[in-house]
Amino acid sequence: MKKYRIYQVDSFTKNRFHGNPAGVVPNANGLTDEQMQRIARELNNSETAFIFETDSSNYDVEVRFFTPTTEVPICGHATVAAHYIYSIERKAETGRIIQKTKAGILPVDVIKYEDDYSIVMTQGEPSVSEPLNDEIRSQIANALGISCKDICMEYPVAISSTGHSKVMVPIYSNEILHSLKPDLQKLTEISKHIGCNGYYVFTLNPQEDILVHGRMFAPAIGIAEDPVTGNANGPLGAYLVHYNILQNENEQSFDFDILQGEAIKREGTMHVHVKKEQGKPVLVQITGKAVIAFSTEIIL
Repeated sequence: MKKYRIYQVDSFTKNRFHGNPAGVVPNANGLTDEQMQRIARELNNSETAFIFETDSSNYDVEVRFFTPTTEVPICGHATVAAHYIYSIERKAETGRIIQKTKAGILPVDVIKYEDDYSIVMTQGEPSVSEPLNDEIRSQIANALGISCKDICMEYPVAISSTGHSKVMVPIYSNEILHSLKPDLQKLTEISKHIGCNGYYVFTLNPQEDILVHGRMFAPAIGIAEDPVTGNANGPLGAYLVHYNILQNENEQSFDFDILQGEAIKREGTMHVHVKKEQGKPVLVQITGKAVIAFSTEIIL
């Protein structure tokens, strides 16, 4: 029998009950895969992060991520939550932590300010697909309950990944974005066909301080809607650079802020940084804050 600490953390916000909630178990050594899956199901957040101590010289910690139904390679908001708790428990100073995930061994930078922290997550290698064909665009529009004309005709619908892939779906209107009522079964069926479980529907607002407003749906892995998604906005940055959307060719990086979760009243923000080489994305980082909603202990 062992006592495990469990936190509920709201990521990408400093206001409790906003942003994206994630479970965090910072002392997960000893838990079985079945126990982790059951804890994730019980907490019923989109993801729960389990932190494992290690004696490896190649990384500082191992972090595994579970949705209520399955394990996933990596998760942006749960990474922010996990390293926020890891930093608080260890009273960390500004520095770098190397984490092992099923998306690879990746650095996480902790920035201490006063008695709080921001977390900078370096995501996996950017990869952006060719544009999806018109038939798939039409199927996605139908599943989202919108017209094909509502999807930006000048931009492709494509799959982008920085460790966990999402379909990038640019649309014209914030009003339409916030009124979406997608058919989750239809999205799930399309996921089976294209091999990608998440759909990031977004608008571009270059006239505003916040460039991107978005919503993310991933019913194929048990997530009807994710409030604020690191593993959608990081890939979005890669997509925008790859397809030369809103780019200045003379700049070696692309930075922007996003706002997500408005439609479900769990709004949160993050900063996205994309390093470019020869006009292509080579490194993607997201930065977010977090706040503890509550904590408890269980004995297993």
